[in-house]
Amino acid sequence: MSGPVGAGGLSALGATLTWAKLREVKCAELEEAADGWGRVSNRADAARDRIDTQLVDDLRRTQKGEAARAAVRRLRRLSMNFQYIYTECGLLRTTLNSLAHEVKAQQRVLQGALDDAAALKFTVHPDGSVTYPAAGEGLVDGKPLAGGRASGVPNPGLAGPSGLVAPNPNAAKAQDIADRVAQAVRAAADVDWRYAKILRALKAEGGLSVPAATWTDAAGDAAAVRQAASGYLEQGIPYDASPAERKAWWAGLTDEQREEYLAVYPDRIGNLDGIPALVRDAANRDNLQLLMGKLEGRDDEDSVTKLAALREIDRQLRAVREPGEPPMYLLGIGDQGNGRAIVSYGNPDTSRNVAAYVPGLNTSLDEEFVSGDLKRARDTASAAREIDHSTAAITWLGYDAPQIPDGLSSLAVAGTERAETGGRAFREFMSGMVASNDHDDPHMTAIGHSYGSRTVGSATQQAGGIPGVDDIVLVGSPGLGVDRAEDLGVGKDHVFVGAADNDVVTHLPSKGQAVLAAAGRVLGPAGSLAVDVVHPGDDDLWFGRDPASEGFGARRFTADPGPPLIGSGRPFGAHSQYFDPNLDSVSADSIAMVVAGRGYQVKQESGR
Repeated sequence: MSGPVGAGGLSALGATLTWAKLREVKCAELEEAADGWGRVSNRADAARDRIDTQLVDDLRRTQKGEAARAAVRRLRRLSMNFQYIYTECGLLRTTLNSLAHEVKAQQRVLQGALDDAAALKFTVHPDGSVTYPAAGEGLVDGKPLAGGRASGVPNPGLAGPSGLVAPNPNAAKAQDIADRVAQAVRAAADVDWRYAKILRALKAEGGLSVPAATWTDAAGDAAAVRQAASGYLEQGIPYDASPAERKAWWAGLTDEQREEYLAVYPDRIGNLDGIPALVRDAANRDNLQLLMGKLEGRDDEDSVTKLAALREIDRQLRAVREPGEPPMYLLGIGDQGNGRAIVSYGNPDTSRNVAAYVPGLNTSLDEEFVSGDLKRARDTASAAREIDHSTAAITWLGYDAPQIPDGLSSLAVAGTERAETGGRAFREFMSGMVASNDHDDPHMTAIGHSYGSRTVGSATQQAGGIPGVDDIVLVGSPGLGVDRAEDLGVGKDHVFVGAADNDVVTHLPSKGQAVLAAAGRVLGPAGSLAVDVVHPGDDDLWFGRDPASEGFGARRFTADPGPPLIGSGRPFGAHSQYFDPNLDSVSADSIAMVVAGRGYQVKQESGR
């Protein structure tokens, strides 16, 4: 290798690379260079953090006017520059360490072959061929059979059998040694060629700004380094372990190992249940920039929609919090499927009370999700923290909710498959919240809205129920897949239900009313209520017994009736206002009391 980085190393030497040169490569120099880039990355990260958490806040608090706003904009740009430096230098560190890791592996193969040759007193020549002495005895004269010379085959699988067998027993041993030498040299040359290409690409554009196109390049850089470093880093990520085991794995890593995982695999670490919330937040904030860079410039509707949502999440994360407003943590982000986003208001690891809200029908990573579903968790956290400040509320979009453009009257086609898949993922997430929480016995609440209640219901039916969950809140539910509150695994006195009188989803007819349900679809939103009037004694909904019914046995709390289905201009308004303190303060306050561990204080009303 021509230099410590190898950007023009083995690949530039091509066929002139020899085993002697491979043996002399100083991998320690590669690792020292990696450490240097790591220190630069860490300093950039510290500078970014100081700008975001100290300088900007101090400036906004003490200065007003256009000059102050312009200064904040310049600081934000500087922060983005440091974030880019942190990302690219972190990728350089991992690239060099991974290169050293792979070269060392080939050096071990080479050294093993050389040691075997020395033990047998064979000679390994500069070109990699191996001479071996006379051995054995001839069948005719009994004299030792002549020695010879074996040349290595870099790809033995491509070489066909010769049909000849050398009688000297040393010949096969020499051929094996020569092949191992040749294979080590060939593999090392391939390694250097791959990494030289990556290292040449890891360079910053000129100028003082980091435009979106640069982040697009950074996303490509990260993908290339991930692919190259898979054997060095990714194989160590405990995907199949429990959240508690993942937490222990992370705790057992060195600082350098953690830094490398965060630089190269922010998407993996940021979405790994069991990893501490502060770590997930840091990883996902970096991955958010890479995701925006990945989607930038695409003109398909899905990419445009997700990019707009990601930009708004990024804006909210960077916004200065008002006094008393819960801090925002990004616990998950991704563009797979309909999009993924898990946002907590309050630190779920340090809070005694942790609630996770699962949204439902037609939820996806779009601007409506960012403005509506995130606000529900924020409102809940703010209200609950007035009761007990040690509270965090989470919006969990960790699954693909059904997307039904025709509206709620077509909910029947949603089926249960997505609820089952989402329920398993939600259960894993809550298990991670238990594992990473600092309290011995935190109070946890699962909240399901609309189809999200069916997802929560599915999660309760997994083996052992939902880990750590003490209370369950269900609002606007079309049914849970179970017929009794006690079937949810937390005791019926810990199941709370809100069902507004004008919420059409809570009146969705059962499968036994299929004919009238079809009529309801024809009649529009009022059709579902018509079915309920015709069958006043039937407390079944599409996904099972109505959780607001007397027969279900949950604790029903009061909810504002909501706007009328016809003539209000908001036919589905009652379905979406349970969390809003301005539109339904009674329901919002009841949810907050349950989240804060005061469910026994919730005012109840009779079931249907």
